[in-house]
Amino acid sequence: MKKIIFLLFLLVCCTAVFAQPTQQVEMADTMRSSGKIYVVIATICIIFAGLAFYLFSIDRRLKKIEKEK
Repeated sequence: MKKIIFLLFLLVCCTAVFAQPTQQVEMADTMRSSGKIYVVIATICIIFAGLAFYLFSIDRRLKKIEKEK
């Protein structure tokens, strides 16, 4: 019974995705044409890299503390 409900849920989700309008995003086209989209992508990548570095450093510290105990 759970599998059938899950399958129906997935089918409903898929139909919601196909129901989206196919209009273009004007802001993205403007930023892409002027080259500013690359600045936005670079900024997001830097933020994610910083977060990943921070999380890995916290993980290393926790492993040290766990080994000491």
